[in-house]
Amino acid sequence: MLQCIVVTPERTVFDRPAEFVALTLYDGEIGVAPEHAPMIGRLGCGEMRVVNQGQTERYYIEGGFVEVLGDVVSVLTRRAAAASEIDEAVVGEQLSAARARPATTPEAIQIRDRAIAQARAQLRICRRT
Repeated sequence: MLQCIVVTPERTVFDRPAEFVALTLYDGEIGVAPEHAPMIGRLGCGEMRVVNQGQTERYYIEGGFVEVLGDVVSVLTRRAAAASEIDEAVVGEQLSAARARPATTPEAIQIRDRAIAQARAQLRICRRT
């Protein structure tokens, strides 16, 4: 068994045993099972799946880092929310607002694109549950 711990700046969101953990990395996805090699990875915005006793829990994570050491998966992220806590209608409105946001500088374009990517990732998670 693994021990999966998810921490945001505000609180510990998740601290439970798991048989398998899948995470969205900055450049792909990784699955972690017991006896995984030690590693550190940069997280992207997307889904984290935690499997325990045949049940899959889904979470939205927003950037940060993951460390696998021994049978402990430590996730440090800016934001983490259970899929059940995400309101699809609210996220849809956020996506529309982000798309409509004018962006005339490279920095504004980057901020707008990041908001769009975050909203899309949350919508994908909502629609899978």
